[in-house]
Amino acid sequence: MKAGVILMIYRREIDGLRAIAVMPVILFHAGLKVFSGGFVGVDVFFVISGYLITQVIAEDLSHRRFSLLNFYDRRARRIIPALFCVIICCLPFAWSWMLPSELISFSKSIVAVAIFSSNILFWSEEGYFSPDADLKPLLHTWSLAVEEQFYLFFPLVLICLWRYGRKNLIAIVVVLLIVSFGISEWGWRRMPSANFYLAPGRAWELLTGSLCALIPIRGNSRYYNPASILGLSLIVGSVFLYSDTTPFPSAYTLAPVLGAALIICFATRGTYAAMLLGSRPLVYIGLISYSAYLWHQPLFAFARLRSISEPSPASMAFLVLCALFMAHLSWKFVETPFRQRRRGFTESSENVFLAAGLAISVLVFIGVAGLASRGTTMRGANQVEFAKIEQRFAPNYGLSGSCEGSFTLSANCRTAENPEVLLWGDSYAMHLAPGILASAPRLKMQQHTISACSPILGMSQVEGGLSGNWGAKCIAFNDNVMNWLKNNPEVKTVILSSPFVGVTSSPLLFRDGSTWKAGDIQKVRKELLRTIDRIRSTGARVVIVSPTPVSNRDNGRCLERSAFFGKGGRPCDFRRVENTGPERLLRDAEQFVPVYWLYADLCHNGVCQTQDRGVYLFRDSGHFTREGSVQLGIRYNWFRRMSQLAR
Repeated sequence: MKAGVILMIYRREIDGLRAIAVMPVILFHAGLKVFSGGFVGVDVFFVISGYLITQVIAEDLSHRRFSLLNFYDRRARRIIPALFCVIICCLPFAWSWMLPSELISFSKSIVAVAIFSSNILFWSEEGYFSPDADLKPLLHTWSLAVEEQFYLFFPLVLICLWRYGRKNLIAIVVVLLIVSFGISEWGWRRMPSANFYLAPGRAWELLTGSLCALIPIRGNSRYYNPASILGLSLIVGSVFLYSDTTPFPSAYTLAPVLGAALIICFATRGTYAAMLLGSRPLVYIGLISYSAYLWHQPLFAFARLRSISEPSPASMAFLVLCALFMAHLSWKFVETPFRQRRRGFTESSENVFLAAGLAISVLVFIGVAGLASRGTTMRGANQVEFAKIEQRFAPNYGLSGSCEGSFTLSANCRTAENPEVLLWGDSYAMHLAPGILASAPRLKMQQHTISACSPILGMSQVEGGLSGNWGAKCIAFNDNVMNWLKNNPEVKTVILSSPFVGVTSSPLLFRDGSTWKAGDIQKVRKELLRTIDRIRSTGARVVIVSPTPVSNRDNGRCLERSAFFGKGGRPCDFRRVENTGPERLLRDAEQFVPVYWLYADLCHNGVCQTQDRGVYLFRDSGHFTREGSVQLGIRYNWFRRMSQLAR
């Protein structure tokens, strides 16, 4: 390539675009529902990063001055100082406010962040019963890990291909982009969590930015205004129209990614978009955007950790301002001094690498020490008691953890060789098992359950964070249970349970591959009653156990926090939300199949209890703890009453 074909020119509108990226992310994490797609700001950041980094490398290569040492020196100056500062500031709050298991998880994340692999850690921690993401102070660092993993290899690709000319380089980048995009389209259907967190499904977003740096834009400038306005519209539209049920990354991600690319390519000086993005407030926020991104999640997470319920909108608004204030301080006193090669310690690359290595070593040491302490050592005698309290909120899998995940004939999932009762459903069936058995200790029962799969034959929910093949897996699971039931005529009673939220609010998938719109309760009712008829055809009686009353908060977290921070009384009791979609479904179906309503056991005079005589009833927003299930099962004689209802 010819030297000097790519020139680095400061563009105010790029800093403005950073502001457009970071603020929706912050407001989304603050819980403002209007910014339901605010997470797309991360995708915009990826495009910007790919553009700027490729521009820097290409300029140095064109002048034959590129050095990997200098490249990583710039990355270290850019990333590590502010990141180290934020993590160090998190430590006293983690030490004071985190439960033992939370401190262990936080310690793992410190180590993972230090070696830029936090995206892999958070992917591995994903799961139906995984801790709430809002309580992880370093969760947002997954995107930094993706970038750094990408930049381990991409400079080497540019170095190797530079000699073959721009057209060949662009062709290879386009191929890599298409492959990565294909991975993301396959991934959200098959492995949504891995697709979200890992670099292969995200690389195409960074490569889009790279193409913006490599492909010279020529043509009539009269198209620049509409093109850049379209780009801005695509980003803003995504922020307000997308939600956490939108598959990401996927073809949906094209909107914010192409929007960012259009702005980078066409929002040149004089265009309306450039004038807007180049305004002083947006440029300022863009300058502090990295620090703002680093600070916001720890502030929000620790506020939620310290509270027994979700902080108020006013509190979250105050924390948004705090994030921007802290961002200004760390940008001015941490970021800027390290990025500028002033005389003194930061002038030398060797000193920067030494400091970076020391910072990484300190973080790894702190993380390993936290893991070694198991979250209790040196935190006082009460921490041992809090660890015992945490154990009381462990996932309630029913008869055994081996009953979760797939259809199984494991002996752990039955109480006798020839069961007479079948407990069938999802996690809301699992949590009933301890109580049912406590109310009838000699009961011969079989448990067939799998999380997020309602016991309705031939159909399943899709979306809602589930992989594309989840629906087929759920349908196959229920078919296996039905076949098992037909081959076990000694079963006299079938107890079904599910929250039925997914099937009443998400699109539906059917056995023949067809889909159905979300929210059609009558369609779900029809399929539910068909399932009841199929069960009755085996000679078994049926009863449905309703989901627990809805409270719109995490009751288990509230109970844990109340114990941890010494809150007296019953601050976690709640008034239930009535007339939900699942409740309407079951009320409508009740004339054909009996329903055991759990709210009648839990709610009195309009108030639903979350604990009973020192027993914690809930482990999260709706699932019973094991001890809570046992307590309620005995007190209300669950099996006798359920079996009397069954018909």
